[in-house]
Amino acid sequence: MSGLFAIMMVLVLALLSAGVLAVVIIVLYNGLVRLRQQVKNAWSQIDVQLKRRHDLIPNLVETVKGYAAHEKETLERVIQARSAAVKAQGVAEQSKAEQMLSGALGRLMLIVERYPDLKANQNFLALQEELTSTENRIGFARQHFNDMVMGYNTKIQTIPTNIVAGLFHFKEEDFFEIEEPAERETPKVKF
Repeated sequence: MSGLFAIMMVLVLALLSAGVLAVVIIVLYNGLVRLRQQVKNAWSQIDVQLKRRHDLIPNLVETVKGYAAHEKETLERVIQARSAAVKAQGVAEQSKAEQMLSGALGRLMLIVERYPDLKANQNFLALQEELTSTENRIGFARQHFNDMVMGYNTKIQTIPTNIVAGLFHFKEEDFFEIEEPAERETPKVKF
């Protein structure tokens, strides 16, 4: 009888241990899913602001074109960079495309300095204000996204969550980074 009791106790302890382990795995898994969803949400906030930026650019180019038609090459670069940014997929590709677009916009804004009538145009001033506001929103959204990615990636790499992350194939996310030092500067939109 005592042998049967010992076997029963071992089985009960084994079942309890398996149950506790299952609960721990479920809690860790759900935490990783929550963090991954927060990263996706943060990216969608950047995406909304980038779309707003992309929507403003054609109006800005058309307004500048009316005053500086002979600056065709610069205007075409802005349109090409915008097109590439709209088509970009994924964080790394989007980040690179947005760097190119920021550079093209920066060059456009330098040209605008040569046209006092353009700088006084109410439509241009309104577009410039919208673009400045949007650039600020993109910066805040990018910071929030990178914070979420850092938390998620850290969780994936730390014990014991890294075991669950490996079992369920959770992958690290890319940061939204600016790679070129010259592109780290905010485009000048002062008029």
